[in-house]
Amino acid sequence: MQTLVTSCALLSLLFSACADVVERFEDEPDCMKYFYKEKVPQWGASTPGAARLCQRFVNRYHFATLYDTSHRIAVYSAYQFQPSNGGGREKRWFVEPQLVDISWQAEMKDGYWLDKDHPGVYQGERQALNEDYTNSGFDRGHLNPNGHHAVPSRNATFTLTNVVPQNPKLNQNAWNKHESQLTDLFKQKCSKAYVLVGAIPSADNWIVKNNVKRVNIPDYVWNAYCCVDNNDQPVQSGAATARNTEANLVEKLTLNQLGEFLQQFSNQPVGELFYNNCRA
Repeated sequence: MQTLVTSCALLSLLFSACADVVERFEDEPDCMKYFYKEKVPQWGASTPGAARLCQRFVNRYHFATLYDTSHRIAVYSAYQFQPSNGGGREKRWFVEPQLVDISWQAEMKDGYWLDKDHPGVYQGERQALNEDYTNSGFDRGHLNPNGHHAVPSRNATFTLTNVVPQNPKLNQNAWNKHESQLTDLFKQKCSKAYVLVGAIPSADNWIVKNNVKRVNIPDYVWNAYCCVDNNDQPVQSGAATARNTEANLVEKLTLNQLGEFLQQFSNQPVGELFYNNCRA
């Protein structure tokens, strides 16, 4: 891991980002701070082909992502909320070189420049590419939203390993409003807010390119949060789900209700999403 960090230190300037693909989140202590009391959820751990990404930008981590390489969407991203310090939207969309070849550098960059580094090597076997979303009718829907971060963490959210095909009406209206409401809540109630945002893949609904199923279109998006005080003690928690359709509705839930919801899509116990279910 030290080799990867050194490589990033040399390579990650203003126009690059880095990520580390790890066997377990627990193997990288700096990646564990995005999980409340360093408890990694059991949810999604058995996903076939799951990759664990410690998302790195300008030589430091900003959030963690469990990525489903079979469906080419994130299972969830985990982060700590930060008040925004302004800054525009990142214009590039990054891909993860180590999902192409684990021996490649940890620097994450857009596919055009990655192709310059490794000409002729197909990048999209285990991840979505920017062209998959082009003219698809779906937004590149952030799980970890850029609006919940200050620069440079805001920039780091613009990686295709942190997005799913999201219905534009939902992404730009009800879900966006929900994210804004969480911003207000976190600023008013929390010393820190730990957040998980994930997606439930569909059985057989895909973005198709050239007759190939490229990116799964999830049936639902969901999120959950654990809000703590200055003593790292829980003060509030909550969750929400939304069907990924033009219905454009967000349903607010408790953590227990979200657990019951997620259980419908797994034959293994969901377990706690946060340490002690975010109870004091």
